[in-house]
Amino acid sequence: MAELVDAGGVGRQRTNHIEAVDPTTVTDMMEQLQQGYMASVAATAGCTMELISKDKWGVDAQLIRPPRSALDQETMIFAQLKCTTQTVPDPTKEFFSYQFSKRQYFDHMVKIRSYPKAILIVMTVPQQQREWTQVTHDGLWTRRCCYWAYLEGVEAKEGVQKPSVRIPTKNIMDASALGEILDKVDRGESLNG
Repeated sequence: MAELVDAGGVGRQRTNHIEAVDPTTVTDMMEQLQQGYMASVAATAGCTMELISKDKWGVDAQLIRPPRSALDQETMIFAQLKCTTQTVPDPTKEFFSYQFSKRQYFDHMVKIRSYPKAILIVMTVPQQQREWTQVTHDGLWTRRCCYWAYLEGVEAKEGVQKPSVRIPTKNIMDASALGEILDKVDRGESLNG
């Protein structure tokens, strides 16, 4: 389970440390990179990723697995997508910290939902934009990866405007992880564990 870390309201401009191809578009490009990653993971898992064009509920996409038969229903989960250059997760450690830029993003992830459930997906990328991907004859490689966390029920202290949470380093988002998450949703099981 992701845990809350109290980081207070301290923050700084989030892109001033990035070596960008074009500084005016770098945050859009971070979003595009993560959407491409997640669309690829969803396709590999036999799912679709549908972007939500109006961010009113703190979610950016729906990950949907088709029904197994015409009489079954599809399985879906909401995802809030966040991309950052400010951390390099250490796989030898149990967690890394992610700080929300706004309290409302945190609040949308922690609220109790009956269905669909929602997960936070954090992608970490190098500070040098030109290093985000590499192409070889074997394929397109994306530097670093996405991690997921289920935050339902986590609490932050009153007045903390930019809550931080701990993301488990074992929660790498790949096709297998997405399938397991959707299986748990199908069975009505908790996503923590």
